[in-house]
Amino acid sequence: MNALSVTKFNSIVRDIFNSEELLHNIQIVGEVFGVSRAKSAVYFSLKDEESSLPCVTFNSFLFENVREGDLVTITGSPNFYVKGGRFNFVTYNITLAGQGLLYQRFVELKNKLEREGLFSAEHKKLMPHKIKRIGVVTSKDGAVIEDIKNVAWRRNPSVEIVLYPCKVQGIGAEKEIVDGINFFSNYDKVDAVIVARGGGSLEDLSAYNTEMVARAVFNSNKFLVSAVGHEVDFTIVDFVSDLRAPTPSAAAELLTEDRSKGQMNFRHLLSKLSRALSGYTADKIDEFNDVTKDFQISSTNFLEDKNTPLKSVLSKLNYLIDKKVMEENHAFNLLESKLGGLNPTSVLRRGYAKVEQGEKPILSALQISEKEPIDVHFFDGQVTASVMKIKKTNRKN
Repeated sequence: MNALSVTKFNSIVRDIFNSEELLHNIQIVGEVFGVSRAKSAVYFSLKDEESSLPCVTFNSFLFENVREGDLVTITGSPNFYVKGGRFNFVTYNITLAGQGLLYQRFVELKNKLEREGLFSAEHKKLMPHKIKRIGVVTSKDGAVIEDIKNVAWRRNPSVEIVLYPCKVQGIGAEKEIVDGINFFSNYDKVDAVIVARGGGSLEDLSAYNTEMVARAVFNSNKFLVSAVGHEVDFTIVDFVSDLRAPTPSAAAELLTEDRSKGQMNFRHLLSKLSRALSGYTADKIDEFNDVTKDFQISSTNFLEDKNTPLKSVLSKLNYLIDKKVMEENHAFNLLESKLGGLNPTSVLRRGYAKVEQGEKPILSALQISEKEPIDVHFFDGQVTASVMKIKKTNRKN
């Protein structure tokens, strides 16, 4: 058998669907999920407990009253798209058949928890005044964590973001979300927590509509903000949390203080303080000038009052100083006269002379050597002489 081309095979499959009359204009019952729109077409899926069916309708008005989670009956035929190799059930009519199972479970759990008081305002914690570090429970991949970081750091670059990565849908997502909430509940280094994920169908958001996650949020020790899905999406977590944000970006904005606004307020307060200080300083300068003038007037009057006694004191002081100077001058003159009498020059003036030999003073005739000349000093000059003869006398000191 020769190999078939892709187009040939897809065409055979399409022809099989088209030729089978039993598959034309049939009715199928299921729960709506995964709704998306593209121009005039609406893509969605139907599911039951075990299977799902991809569907499309080109009559978008059929979805005017249909919501995700609704149980509907659709009428249409299967179609295999040759070019893309995709199967869809082309839907011509949709009628509501009641609420879907997921939505029914959502309503039942919501009513149960509401009766227990988990949604009560008295259990809501107040937002911390200062938030320096934010814990985020979400997927490490995707746009959610990046949107939160971008918004938070644009408003306040100093705030810190701590991520607890978890699955946000599928098997195991519920437990990982609970683990993240419990981790931050006992982690002292975060001030607030965001539980977040992007938008999706009721089935995509099903992990956030479980009792386990709801009770973890309720028992959290930290201020917790839910940011699950888009603005139109509501989950059980939104009702239990301390604050619901319409989007993850909005959650980041709610928990961060706009630094530029704070800086503007600071500059305003600084300007106000500067004006107050200027006014205060001007007032104090005026007070100082007034006090200075009063002091000058008072000091002038005081000096004038004290001027007469002061003159008397100064006169007496001058007298005592003059008397002391005269007494000291007299004593000086007496001392000078006494020193004059002791001056060797004065003695020489009375006819005495000073004798030296070899620059040594001669005090006795016995000290003179006949071999060397002697120097005789008078008050007005010096004579050098030779010793001819030494005669000793019997005179004693």
